[in-house]
Parts: sequence; C-alpha cells; structure tokens
Amino acid sequence: MPRTNRRFDALPPFPLAGMKEMRRRIETEGVDVIDLGAGDVPLDPPPAVVARLREVAGDIAHSRYAFQTGLPAFREAVATWMDRRFGVRVDPWTEVLPLIGSKDGLAHLPFAFLQEGDSAIIPDPGYQAYLGSVTLAGGDPHLVALRPDNDFLIRLDDVPEEVAARTGILYLNYPNNPTTAIAPDSHYVDAIDFCHERDAILAHDHAYSEIAFDGYRPRSVLELDGARDVAIEFHSLSKTYNMTGWRLGWAVGNQSLIAALSKVKTFMDTGQYLGIQAAGVAALESWAEWVPGNVATFQARRDCGVAALSAVGFDVTPPRATMYLWIPVPHRELSEDFARRALEQEGVIVLPGAALGAGGEGYFRVALTVDEARLQEAATRLGRLI
Repeated sequence: MPRTNRRFDALPPFPLAGMKEMRRRIETEGVDVIDLGAGDVPLDPPPAVVARLREVAGDIAHSRYAFQTGLPAFREAVATWMDRRFGVRVDPWTEVLPLIGSKDGLAHLPFAFLQEGDSAIIPDPGYQAYLGSVTLAGGDPHLVALRPDNDFLIRLDDVPEEVAARTGILYLNYPNNPTTAIAPDSHYVDAIDFCHERDAILAHDHAYSEIAFDGYRPRSVLELDGARDVAIEFHSLSKTYNMTGWRLGWAVGNQSLIAALSKVKTFMDTGQYLGIQAAGVAALESWAEWVPGNVATFQARRDCGVAALSAVGFDVTPPRATMYLWIPVPHRELSEDFARRALEQEGVIVLPGAALGAGGEGYFRVALTVDEARLQEAATRLGRLI
C-alpha cells in the first residue's frame, strides 16, 4: 500500500476506537442505549422546508450544477436574514457564499490563506475541522486550552509572540461547542485588534447563533467596528432548523475572503443541490415564527438535564446557549474511561472531552438530543457510575 504523506500522518488518532463496536455488541445483548453523544437531534425541520423541497424536487432547473453562485434566492435570503437578525448589511453576491454545511467553509479556508508553517490559533477543545484542515493545508496548529478560570475564552495575551507574529487564522466559536461558553463583546474586540495588527483572518464559527436561552441573543462578530476588514463568519442550518443531514450553510464577511474561499471550493465541489438551497430559503423565511418553538424544546431539555444530573451528584452549570451540557468528570477519572464505563455498564453514550482535544480532558459533553423522560433515565444511570 502506498505510504500516506506527512500531513496526513500528523492528524491526531481517533480517540474513541472500539466505541461503535461496543455499542453494537451491547445492543445485540438487549441493552437499551441512550445516545447523548453526537449533536444530531432527531426532530423535524420546519414543515415549510420539507414542502419546498417536495415542490422543487421534480423541477429540472434545480437539478443542474449549482457551482459557487448557487441559488440567487438563497443568497438574497441570507442577506435579508443577516440584516434582520444582526443589523448587518451584506452584498448577497460578493459578501455571501453558499456552503455544503458550515464545515465545508471552515475546512477549506486554510487552503486559501496559510503558507507552509503559518500558525493558526485553535480553541482546545474545539470542532476538529479546524485542526484537521490546518494540518492538511500545511499550517502549524497552535492549540489554546479553554479553561473555566478564563470563562473558556482564548487568552490572546498569552499566545507566544513567535506564534502570534506568524498567525494566519484565528478561529473563534461562540456560543461554544463543546464548552457552551459565550463571549462578551470585549473578547471579539480583542480578537479583531489582534487580527488587524498581524494581518490575520478572524474565522468565527457561529453554528449556534440561534440556540440561546434566558433572553440571551448572540451577536455576529460583523456587528463590531473593524470586523469587516478581517472577519469571515460561518453559519449553518443544521442545529437551528434540525437539518444536519441536509448540509447547507453559508459564509459571510469580507469580500476578499469570500472570493478566495469561493475559488478554493471551485476546485473541490460544484455546490449544494439547488433544491436544498430552495429549502434553505424556506427555513430562513420561517425563522421568526418557527425557531422560538424549537429553542423552547432545547431549553426544556436543558432545564431537565441540569436538574436531573445535578440531583445524582454531577456539577452542572446551566448553559446560556447551544444544545449541550459541559460537565466535569467526577473523581479525576479520564474522560474517555468515564465514557467507556457509561456505555459498557449503563448503556449511555456521552462524548468524552478529550475527543475534542486534550484541552477537554476532565469533562464530558451531553447532547440534548433526547426528550426529558430519556434525559431523566440517562441521569439515573450515569449517577450509578459515581
């Protein structure tokens, strides 16, 4: 077999080897498995989304290549929504780019901008697309641990100057997966200034912009002064509209960054199916009427999960955003060991913090992907582990 290249070899190993096999084995033994691992909720998308896809599925005009231009109506709907939601006005043709899910844009960005050996500052733990794409593009990932003593924010003042000086991309993700942290405006201001001073890109992963509770409304980084010069923001329909498998999102921001990302994608794909983009228009048009009810479902699950897990002995802080709980592993047990015991002994799947980077060690993540009764049952089972 041909040898893999050094960039591929630099990718971290998958930390959950054997978990899928363990699940299959215990399910064949009759164990009722409760899956709180993946952030893939089995809830319906808005009815208008399904109806729009059915309407256009037989239309041959929607079966042609989308290329990077995509569906004009989707670009325009994104621009309208950005203005309505954040007060950010963008040109739908030069400052918006349809994506095959936000991961598509996040993963392809380094191929346009990182020189060999350029640094990329990456939150740890964090979405593994950041680390993987920077590594494969030949960049130098600089992982910054997100810890509770700094509210799970990246302390830019602590980045070594030799790293800061060659930084090409700074990745931020707030509301944050997996820590559920939110960022104050001052953190974004510091990040914008950092990127201005070093001619770096601020890549803001905003996949959880709409899943927020208790009156909290996440802002777009593009609302802040100076951001349009350095920032590109990534949005997704996956979590907000229960459309994970539909694979539709967009990038928005600096015109030059959008153009470069579009050019990279030209060599990688021919765009998302136009029928899916038409359904995306229906999703954005249903935002004001439909999304609050979906968020209320997550909030009810959050409240139930926090109460149930706290009652059995876990230290759970109620998150103000995202669809997760980020919980310290009791008794200093390694997170992967705890996750294996949870599945093997109690039939509950949780995500060990270390699966999303060494900085996540000491925590596990619960995804609010089941209803309150199942969350209560999962908490009872997990409580028996401690």
